[in-house]
Amino acid sequence: MSETNQHRSLRVAIIGAGPGGLCMASRLRDAGFDDITILEKGNGVGGTWYHNRYPGCACDIPSHLYSFSFEPKVDWSRPYAPQPEIRAYFEQFAEKYDLLQHCRFGAEVESAVWSDEQARWTVGLANGESVEAEIVVSALGMFNDLSEPVIEGLDAFEGTRFHSARWNWDHDLSGETVGVIGSAASAVQFVPEIVKQAGQVYLFQRTANWVLPKLDDPFTDEMIAAFKADPSIPKAIRNEIFTGVNNGMTFSDPNALAEFEAAGLGAIDIIEDPAVREKLRPQHPFGCKRPLVSNAFYPAFNRSNLELVTDGIDHIGASEIVTRDGKHREIDTMILATGFSATLYLSAIDVRGRGGLRISDAWKDGAAAYLGMSTSGFPNLFMLYGPNTNNGSILTMLEAQVGYALRQVQRIADESLAWIDVLPEPMARFNDEVQEAISNVKVWNAGCTGYYRTPSGRVVTQWPYSMSDFATRAAAPDPELYESVPL
Repeated sequence: MSETNQHRSLRVAIIGAGPGGLCMASRLRDAGFDDITILEKGNGVGGTWYHNRYPGCACDIPSHLYSFSFEPKVDWSRPYAPQPEIRAYFEQFAEKYDLLQHCRFGAEVESAVWSDEQARWTVGLANGESVEAEIVVSALGMFNDLSEPVIEGLDAFEGTRFHSARWNWDHDLSGETVGVIGSAASAVQFVPEIVKQAGQVYLFQRTANWVLPKLDDPFTDEMIAAFKADPSIPKAIRNEIFTGVNNGMTFSDPNALAEFEAAGLGAIDIIEDPAVREKLRPQHPFGCKRPLVSNAFYPAFNRSNLELVTDGIDHIGASEIVTRDGKHREIDTMILATGFSATLYLSAIDVRGRGGLRISDAWKDGAAAYLGMSTSGFPNLFMLYGPNTNNGSILTMLEAQVGYALRQVQRIADESLAWIDVLPEPMARFNDEVQEAISNVKVWNAGCTGYYRTPSGRVVTQWPYSMSDFATRAAAPDPELYESVPL
């Protein structure tokens, strides 16, 4: 902090240079904290938008709501921004707010250990180095730990293999036979692109998903010029999008759900083959799994070089994928579009709190935290995009979370506290309320499998209310919910 500020000086370690980590660092700097270290395993900023670079990668939240409210981008190229444009936004954000000086790239975090005696964290890196800090802010989020399918013979495959979240741009798919395992968010975006290049693509689908069309005609030069000349125009667009997203987050309007399903089923009708249409028709209600948007996915099935495979995979050989019906399909390249272990959160690394408590043990029944940000037994630790905060526009949710975390950091500094730790009772009450609300969202309880639930069946990803409700809760003072210890 500045020399004129008499408050306690604090070292803050932020894990991750994605949207959450960057927003946290900028707000800390604005508040006068400057001893900040952002630990990022990649070689640049952007988080998921840095790592995910597959063909066709784009956001499924409309562009004008996908920038920070205090740093709006008015010149998006289209209503749903592509990955390179989003990544560029965060790179420009980091430069404008002078955050690169705080970043340590290639710094993969493996552990975070709290010392009761010294009241500080030691963050261990994969290269053997460590960083000490009084405060740790985890901006790992949900989509951090890659998920690979458990299939017999997967490691025996001798061709090229990679995960869609770590796309191998050095490998040319031209003329190749490609097997894509998984048909959800990333596959819906990249399959229509690679069929233009590959000789043959087999898409192995376990469950048909709802894929809705989107209004995504590029903004004209005249429109972008108008946005730049009069910021009230994109602001009005942002507010309209916010209202629509905010009102639809609870999936409680049966008429709206029926309209979404009608739109999705109507989009499938473009497929010429009736057997393929039927295989792509979802058997679960809209919202049971993550809804997807694409204008290119269904038309791609009218190409002769894309085959939808719905028979389960029996095993994988050196150069083939064999389905349970006994059919062998020779492939050159395998792409795993199998997503992330989204329910791990901070337990993806070795975190030990008071008395050596491991977060994996504290979360044995599933990740849980007060407002998704503070978990009992782990002092001075705040999570962004933590348990039960996924819904709506994550950037809007992150701004509320960053504001909350900043307020706690300021309290530690202002009151010269060694540490604060959320009490177990209010954390439990909050999570009981959230789980009760989740149990009342019918579509989330319609029997789907997916990333929402832990093996125990507990939904640990979704926020069951609105973005406005979360912001209101996060802005409310709550020092009485924390145990605090002075220096």
